[in-house]
Amino acid sequence: MSFLGRSLGTIALAVLTLTFVSAPAQAQINAAKDGWLVMKIHSEFVNEDVLSGSNIDVDVKNGMVTLQGTVPSEAARARAIQQAKNNDGVKGVTDQLRIAPAVYNNGKLDKAQDKTVKIADKTEDKLEKAGDKSASAMKKTGRAIDDGWIKSKIYAQYMADWNTVLNDSDIDVDVKNNYVTLNGIVKSAAAKAKAVSIAKGTDGVKGVKDNLRVGTTN
Repeated sequence: MSFLGRSLGTIALAVLTLTFVSAPAQAQINAAKDGWLVMKIHSEFVNEDVLSGSNIDVDVKNGMVTLQGTVPSEAARARAIQQAKNNDGVKGVTDQLRIAPAVYNNGKLDKAQDKTVKIADKTEDKLEKAGDKSASAMKKTGRAIDDGWIKSKIYAQYMADWNTVLNDSDIDVDVKNNYVTLNGIVKSAAAKAKAVSIAKGTDGVKGVKDNLRVGTTN
């Protein structure tokens, strides 16, 4: 075999080896980006009045977003989808949301929250008709503290710590009747403790069940 032939063979082998070595690393990078997108999308749901009474699950795989759970109206569905699509890195959104009545406080919609939601809906309608963007930006947030809000709020706080202890985490937050269950993977014991602490300190949370594992996301 000529020198040129041996050189080309060596280069090809090196490229092939690099491909196999980098595949797991790339998968880990993709998982980390997906975890960040879950947090980012949820963070944008927190102050959306139209989503009051929603309980949305956000799943992301290789930049493809799937929205599941419940929303109280078609307007809420449209807003959730649009918010997800607006994020950099999102390649597409699959809508599996169901429209269901808003439910708070263990199955009961209390009068104070009902009034807040109705006021928020009326305000939203008036602003849309007027097309007044500046007024929309200034209107008071009326979203109630329900299971869906708690979930999104926890994710929003996780995103704030993404560049410190929680980076490369893949955490699933489930909330039922104000009780939080954490599943998924974090990179260290410090990250695990931080995730649990944030959940416990969130408004409306009555308790936290920690099922987090320390490891890698690949």
